[in-house]
Amino acid sequence: MYRLLLCFRYLRTRYIALASIISVTLGVATLIVVNSVMAGFSAEMHERLHGLASDIVIECHASGGMPDPDAHLDEINRIVGDQIAGSSVSVHVPSMLGIDFNGQLITHHVNLVGIDAETYDNVSHFGRYLLHPDNKESVTFDLREDGYEESREGFPHSGWKYRRDHARMEKAWEAERKRIAELSREAARLASGKPQKDSPEMVESDGPTIGFGGPTLGTVLPEGIREEGAGESPVYFDAETDQYPGIILGIATCSNKSRDAEGNVRDHYYCRPGDDVRLMFPNASDKPKVVNQKFTVVDLYESGMSEYDSTFAFVRLDQLQDFRGMIDPISGTTSVTTIQLKLIEGADLNAVRDALRQRFPPDTYAYSIQTWRDMQGPLLAAVRLETTILNILLFLIIAVAGFGILATFFMIVVEKTRDIGTLKALGASGSGVMSIFLSYGLLLGIVGSGVGLIGGIAFVHNINDIASVIEKITGQEVFDPTVYYFTEIPTILNPFTLAWVMAGAIAIATTASVLPAIRAARMHPVAALRFE
Repeated sequence: MYRLLLCFRYLRTRYIALASIISVTLGVATLIVVNSVMAGFSAEMHERLHGLASDIVIECHASGGMPDPDAHLDEINRIVGDQIAGSSVSVHVPSMLGIDFNGQLITHHVNLVGIDAETYDNVSHFGRYLLHPDNKESVTFDLREDGYEESREGFPHSGWKYRRDHARMEKAWEAERKRIAELSREAARLASGKPQKDSPEMVESDGPTIGFGGPTLGTVLPEGIREEGAGESPVYFDAETDQYPGIILGIATCSNKSRDAEGNVRDHYYCRPGDDVRLMFPNASDKPKVVNQKFTVVDLYESGMSEYDSTFAFVRLDQLQDFRGMIDPISGTTSVTTIQLKLIEGADLNAVRDALRQRFPPDTYAYSIQTWRDMQGPLLAAVRLETTILNILLFLIIAVAGFGILATFFMIVVEKTRDIGTLKALGASGSGVMSIFLSYGLLLGIVGSGVGLIGGIAFVHNINDIASVIEKITGQEVFDPTVYYFTEIPTILNPFTLAWVMAGAIAIATTASVLPAIRAARMHPVAALRFE
């Protein structure tokens, strides 16, 4: 009993112990905060990466793709059908996006993806990343009437209402340009004295075009003329009532982020749902030719991962197959470049991957078969390595606190030498004296790690508010959403992490008290009483 009484007395009266407690507290709290933030980033990244890519991805590197995807899916179901929860096929092709922005041509390299809207959402989280609320539930490549601005604050007016207004304005501008051109021509004729022609001359539009050639938006194509690559577009195209094949653009392909004078992040859009854009991409023949095709933006895609939001654009699978010539005109057999598989809960991804690789060996087929972890392996490995290094460095902080406890306890042993001699003279054993200091170190570790645990959890729960306060005080951005693409700092408190951090801190504090405790236990009572 006297051991505990002495421990609590030292803890209350020895202010030097407070420094040891604070050092342990700071180390534990820092470890908890850093681990929770890293766990939040890692979990958010895993969820988004997994949501963007299905469990198993089979890619064909041949220019013409893999023919007859239904036969491939039948073979896949024969091999691992009991492990598959869903499947979808798609076409990936590099392309060049052209956007007409206030008479300026903005070009962007994108990965054009042709998808089957009915099945693609079964193997990925595609729908949840779309802007329009209705498209989150049921994806369509038809332009919606309105409602795009409901999901995003400050988003410009979009949809059919915007398209009709814009088309009417373009028509009015075009008519005015033609009238001015006709008046200029008539004035020039009168000045030159030339006779008026019987038939009206063809008036060419001087208005802005989309940039890659082709008709001006809102104009009507002459009878018998169809825009190259327009597929099923009407011969007489009117932007006020018609749309081109629909396309969903990654939000970063048609916008950028900047800060206003007050430091608030603002989005600037080069185009919006209802605008027309042009894409150039190769066809699937042995001698590739460029396909020049207009599309109407029907929605925007925002996953929060800049690699995807700035490089992906999505169109209907059957339309892209038609544009690229991936449909056999005789048999009607289609070709695709990618097959994506969603596995059942608890399925072994590596086992399914290896079984498919054995059936479609790379020596015979130009296929690449990977899990989503294989595709994102370097990024996930970098996050794990960074977390490990941070934990090692932060544990060294607690180790430094341990050396402080060691030095403190040696001072206490020297200062309390006569007291130790008195205890031994009264019958205390060496193990009893040792247990006093070991218990003291254990108590310091428990109190320090307990306070650090409470402080760390409180900091994590209020980390975004704390970041805002720091930003106001320093004037510097702590968490820049234009860099990280998260609206707030993600955090996850893992009970296992909390347990091992506390256990590690207590173990270090207790270990630091071992040498002073051994020295105190070995003191001879007579020599200790004579100590001055």
